[in-house]
Amino acid sequence: MNPGKSGKAPVRILAALALFAATATGPAAAGNDAAWPQRPLTMIVPFVAGGGGDTLARLYARELEKQIRQPIIIDNRAGAGGNIGTAVAARATPDGQTLVFGTNGTMATNHWLYKSVGYAPDDFEPVARFSVISMVLFVSPESPFNSVQELIGFAKKHPGELTCASAGNGTASHMACGLLQQMAKVDFTHVPYKGGAPASTDVRSGRVSFMIDVAPYLVPLARSKQIKVLAVSTPQRIPALPDVPTIAESGVPGYELFAWDGLFAPRGTPSERLDRLHQAVNAVLSDPAFDRAMQERGSINSPMSRGEFAAFVHKEYQRLGEIVKLTGARVD
Repeated sequence: MNPGKSGKAPVRILAALALFAATATGPAAAGNDAAWPQRPLTMIVPFVAGGGGDTLARLYARELEKQIRQPIIIDNRAGAGGNIGTAVAARATPDGQTLVFGTNGTMATNHWLYKSVGYAPDDFEPVARFSVISMVLFVSPESPFNSVQELIGFAKKHPGELTCASAGNGTASHMACGLLQQMAKVDFTHVPYKGGAPASTDVRSGRVSFMIDVAPYLVPLARSKQIKVLAVSTPQRIPALPDVPTIAESGVPGYELFAWDGLFAPRGTPSERLDRLHQAVNAVLSDPAFDRAMQERGSINSPMSRGEFAAFVHKEYQRLGEIVKLTGARVD
């Protein structure tokens, strides 16, 4: 029989071509599409709405939308120091449509604090670093403490009486409190919350003695006198609060801690899409007006190449592991 006359071979060929075409629309092939993205993206933020991490994530997302010309849907998946949402992101389809707001906590510290975080360091592709962020030590406006020296002096005389709030076990605010306790040789009672917003609310009301958390969402509160800032965690004073001393110059020499954040994608995301996102983030960071606005909040935009960011994350993984060992912190 002549297959050309049966009509069956062309059907099989068409079926094969259809299968090939369907396969070619998968993540790898789609990554070659210069028009990507053509629909909204989702950014998983593994923290509660209104806290420090969420505030920054939303600021960057709004600017990033202008570059990629698509909406970015913020999906808050809080809990376990950011582990819950980050683990969800690790299992997302690696097509660039789902991203995660990563921090020093979720991408480094938590791996040393928890028995299991639900994901591995190499489950993600580092896309771009957003910023390096100062932290501030603050108390209620009605607090009797007006300096870090006064706070530490009280703690030495009354071990365990002062409470230190954090955004959750394993977060930067948790590490900041533990490091201060170790370096100042005092004893605080750690009070973890499910996010920076509820923690800072209780500090403002006086229910908790103090907190050390990321500056961006706290600077506006300081300027409106809703909190009293005693010091910043970075080696130098910050432009947003030029009259506020560092913790190091306030009786704890050598104290230095900063937070950082960036954009990550599930491992296996097409390189072309990672490059597109990286370029878009760096375009946001290079805008002078946006840079000034972030500095005013205590966040320093710090663009890197993808390779530099990957190396930075690896180095921070080791550095923060040493701080966890120093503080003796552990979350079961």
